Amino acid sequence: MSAHSTNALADLIRSSAAAQAAALAAGEVSSRELTQAHLDRIAAVDGAVGAFLNVDAECALSQADAADAARKESRATSELTGVPVAVKDLIVTRGQVTTAASRILEGWVPPYDATLVRNLRAARTPILGKTNLDEFAMGGSTEHSAFGRTANPWDLGRIPGGSSGGSAAAVGAYEAPVAVGTDTGGSIRQPAAVTGTVGVKPTYGTVSRFGVIAMASSLDTPGPMARTVLDTALLHDVIASHDPLDSTSLPDAPRDMAAVVRAAQEGRDLTGLRVGVISELDGGEGYHDGVVASFHAALELLEAAGAQVETVSLPHLEYALDAYYLIMPAEASSNLARYDGMRYGLRVEPTSGPVTAETVMAATRGAGFGDEVKRRIILGTHVLSAGYYDAYYGSAQKVRTLVQRDFAAAWDKADILVSPTAPVTAYRFGEKDDPLAMYKLDVTTIPANLAGVPGMSLPSGLSDDGLPVGFQILAPQRADDRLYRVGAVLEAALEETWGAPLLSRAPELEETR
Repeated sequence: MSAHSTNALADLIRSSAAAQAAALAAGEVSSRELTQAHLDRIAAVDGAVGAFLNVDAECALSQADAADAARKESRATSELTGVPVAVKDLIVTRGQVTTAASRILEGWVPPYDATLVRNLRAARTPILGKTNLDEFAMGGSTEHSAFGRTANPWDLGRIPGGSSGGSAAAVGAYEAPVAVGTDTGGSIRQPAAVTGTVGVKPTYGTVSRFGVIAMASSLDTPGPMARTVLDTALLHDVIASHDPLDSTSLPDAPRDMAAVVRAAQEGRDLTGLRVGVISELDGGEGYHDGVVASFHAALELLEAAGAQVETVSLPHLEYALDAYYLIMPAEASSNLARYDGMRYGLRVEPTSGPVTAETVMAATRGAGFGDEVKRRIILGTHVLSAGYYDAYYGSAQKVRTLVQRDFAAAWDKADILVSPTAPVTAYRFGEKDDPLAMYKLDVTTIPANLAGVPGMSLPSGLSDDGLPVGFQILAPQRADDRLYRVGAVLEAALEETWGAPLLSRAPELEETR
């Protein structure tokens, strides 16, 4: 046993991943102890939070032992070696159940690892388990999981965002120091915003999609989630890599984001940085007053650090939401066609009539897919059908090009672009039962996915309802370092005004075990 007592371990798991890594490096705690402390926290509070779909304690502790041996022999392969991580259940893990939160994959155990999971294993970060999500990442609230909803640690009656709500909640509830999510239309950044955590959508193509169960292939982007900008950067450095198994993988993935953060934390100077406030996303109908107020207070801190803040217009953003909800379901319809009840996953035979490929497929999909997934498959199939392809899908792709051109023009005027991450704070379960009402909340995050640019959300304070607000930073493709530089400076300035990390204001969760 190390010098860490049970109470000391309970305090340590509430610290940053960087602090936990430092304790490991100093020999103050072992990875086994640290991993067990997180497993104990999961056992204590996840009955109420519901962040995890599957926890593999035996595997996590075995990986922790390997990390301890590597550190003892000076073979640590990453600063995060020995620091546990949670992984969204959309990402395949060899030998561990992966469901995409869908009945159609219930009990499926993949025979291979996603590339980013291989990177995590190479870094010797123990994988605590798989986190909940909206089924096949289709949703913004984690209410659309086939295996139960996830709650927001700030208020268990409210949503944690989605679709990476399980990963965000696990980090926010101190069940995991860092987690991996995926972002197709904001599914990392929006959950981070409403849980008071940090989430990054890297440049499309810099984190491999191989082994990430596809929803919309031209939009899906895996990325890191954590409680601080530095922790997010540390995980980013582990999972980002070129991958020949992913045809969209870029050969020059940005590296050393943690070094960028540390340099920014030391200098805290943004002199000369041009910050463009996206006029189309700066408040208006549907935005909470507290969200807009928090956003503008954060802008003042950027100006105080030397940044030049100006308004920038991206005129075609008014069409981005409509284009996204044609492109995304079209790609989802194509990708989900593989779930046919024939090769793997659920198989349901009809209760009457002939048993044919068509009847088995219909019965399997009817039983295996939830309502939101069915809704998007039907919409996507329709817009791809003969007679509608050019009018809908083709037109949406043209709008996507116009949005990309808007971003290209904006980079001539600004080094980064900013907006609120989400127009509202976490809403109560069932409050947005109208699908269109839920879709409209993606208005601030979708543009980055259409353009393929990197984005970050970090907490900028609390709204007038006492719930977290997110501040979104966008940068040009491959300029992920700008996110981390600006995010680090803003985070430091905000914490000086708060006197402590924002999450310290969250109510304490009662143990349910």
